[in-house]
Amino acid sequence: MSLQSRWEGIGIIMSGLKSSSTARLHVTVTMTVLVVVLILSGVGGASPGKVCSYQDVVDHLNLTSSNRAFQLTRPVLDHTHPTVVELSIILYSILAVVEKTQTFIPFLWTLRSWRDERIFWEPEEFCGIAEIIVPTDMLWKPDVVILEMVEKDNSQHTPYMLIRHDGTISLDEDMRVVSMCRMDVHKFPFDTQRCNISLASQAFNYQHLRISPVVNSSRATEYTKSLIFSQGDWNFLHLSVSSNNITFDHQTWHQLVYTFVIKRRPLLHVINFLLPILFFLCLDLASFFIPDRHGEKLGFKVTVLLAISVLLLILNDILPSMSDKTPLIATYCIVIFALMLLSLLETIMVAYLTDGDSLENLATCARSRQENDPTDKSDTEERKQTESLCARVMGGEKQHELAVPEEVNISAPSAESRLLLLAVDELKELRRMLSAHHSREKDSRKCACLASRINKGFFFFYLAAAALFLSFLYLEWTG
Repeated sequence: MSLQSRWEGIGIIMSGLKSSSTARLHVTVTMTVLVVVLILSGVGGASPGKVCSYQDVVDHLNLTSSNRAFQLTRPVLDHTHPTVVELSIILYSILAVVEKTQTFIPFLWTLRSWRDERIFWEPEEFCGIAEIIVPTDMLWKPDVVILEMVEKDNSQHTPYMLIRHDGTISLDEDMRVVSMCRMDVHKFPFDTQRCNISLASQAFNYQHLRISPVVNSSRATEYTKSLIFSQGDWNFLHLSVSSNNITFDHQTWHQLVYTFVIKRRPLLHVINFLLPILFFLCLDLASFFIPDRHGEKLGFKVTVLLAISVLLLILNDILPSMSDKTPLIATYCIVIFALMLLSLLETIMVAYLTDGDSLENLATCARSRQENDPTDKSDTEERKQTESLCARVMGGEKQHELAVPEEVNISAPSAESRLLLLAVDELKELRRMLSAHHSREKDSRKCACLASRINKGFFFFYLAAAALFLSFLYLEWTG
């Protein structure tokens, strides 16, 4: 509204008041006040607008590179006042979890804010500027570090910080943290890990600097679940926030602890490790149906045992060398390896029992071949006695039949007696061979029956032991 229109409005109002002679004094006073106000407003409206810049605020605060007072000392006017650092951490990504070295590698988003008591300005004096952004090396920053960090952070840090008119300073940074994490791999690969990120100051104790969380555990968990980008082989479950004091060398430091609870996704390890070992166990059970007289059974079991040994070497590269408890997956491999080893020993024993009669048959045949060798120069005593007896019998029969009283030469057997002797020898040899064959068959049947019983008994023992062990392992893994 222009100054002329304002005066016209005042004239209209005053013309209505002139009709009353008693109110002239009040009109005069009112007009005087209105004239003064309009003059002042007209002057203000006619003046050109003021132009402000961020440099004006910086110059007002004397934030220059040459002024190192803001960089060197803690930002308090009274040294007894503690500096409260409000801090928040959001898990942006789980880069890796290395069980062998027990390290947890997350990518974090940290938000820190504190108050510098030496900084203050009125936004009205600087055209409403309530906050400015300055380089991080211009002001003091709290030395809040991660105690579990084992490697230097090489990620690119934010080069600027935000300053508000009341002295509140905010600094947001992204960092890749390689931290220690005490892992419990007893239930690997169905394990849940709890890794801590502890933040504290190295230079300032509890009297000088304190760390306060911005949000509680539930809100921090919600923020992390909504902002997390990638999780890899792990699934983020929960984030808890707690604070405590640590005492060392008669001094107390304030510490803020963020605990990340993550659960492993076991599908990859189940497909690549657990199922192959279970398949090898089933193949070893199926090998009991291979006939014992075939040599393939023993070679098949040795091959399966060597395959389990290769998987054990792979497991050795995954699990840490030191652990409070033996991992269940190691117990799983060792017990199945032991069952397969017992199965191999049982196969060797059965093969020995089954092939023992064959070796005995070969030895008997060798002895028979040696006895029937025509190059043998000496006859057995039994053959001599049989030949003499037959000669006498044949001689006596002839003397009786012919009734010849003359002397008969019985020392020289005839052709018939020789034939009879040969027949008797063949019959005795046949009888001995039949008896030996019958004895071998009887022993063979006994060995085959014993081997079959051993096979059946060990098969049921193997099956029951494997089923009980796998049931126990399942309850332990899922419990």
